Amino acid sequence: MPSVPSPELLDELLDVALDAARQAGALLRDGRPADLGVADTKSSPVDVVTEMDLASEKLVLELISRRRPQDGYLGEEGAERPGTSGVRWVVDPLDGTVNYLYGLPSWAVSVAAELDGRVVVGVVYAPVRGELFHAVTGRGAHLDGRPVSARPAPPWGQALIGTGFGYVQSVRVRQAEVLLALMSEVRDVRRGGAAAVDLCDVAAGRLDGYYERGLAPWDRAAGCLIAAEAGALVGGRPGHGPDGELTVAAAPGVYQPLQDRLAELRAWA
Repeated sequence: MPSVPSPELLDELLDVALDAARQAGALLRDGRPADLGVADTKSSPVDVVTEMDLASEKLVLELISRRRPQDGYLGEEGAERPGTSGVRWVVDPLDGTVNYLYGLPSWAVSVAAELDGRVVVGVVYAPVRGELFHAVTGRGAHLDGRPVSARPAPPWGQALIGTGFGYVQSVRVRQAEVLLALMSEVRDVRRGGAAAVDLCDVAAGRLDGYYERGLAPWDRAAGCLIAAEAGALVGGRPGHGPDGELTVAAAPGVYQPLQDRLAELRAWA
């Protein structure tokens, strides 16, 4: 059975997550070089890594290692280690790298803590937007210390839906086909370019729903908890939780029609 975290442990994990996100966010905001360029690529030539992605992950990993040396760690830029405490940190040190590279404001640091495989703390810090989201399991979601909640569900035809696209061309083509089918059915669709931020926008009532194919654990871990603690429903394909094939988060009343429509369109295929 999963461990039941004590309030003291949750408080400690939240404090570490907030500290890591704030410090990494400040580094990225204030330390961005004027001549920032691409340091590496991942899934395709347009899926980029900058030197600041790597610097941010180094900062977060070192901070967590000092504060909680027995914990495990999984980071987007390759840092991974087992732990012995039952806690694992799942970190995207720079979510929205292409936005960051181009000087667009929608990027964030995402820090989540899992206990026995279940996310119990999530922090998403978007420094240029000046927004710090956090959630602790059972305690609700907060933006800059104030509670936030998913917006009341509109009729399906009036829903504002967010999404994102992968960097592999064949996947993008399929994602575009799904988007084309949805566009005529809802109010409109937004594409922000940072999954963690999009999930937090669902939590804050700025989007009625969000879906994306291909998210990695570090893309969704903190944001999904924040959305769920804000009262959104969070899942994936029918009968599944959020995973690499599909992540869905939406206000109650929008979630089911969105998930059903994505299933009809086989959005994960």
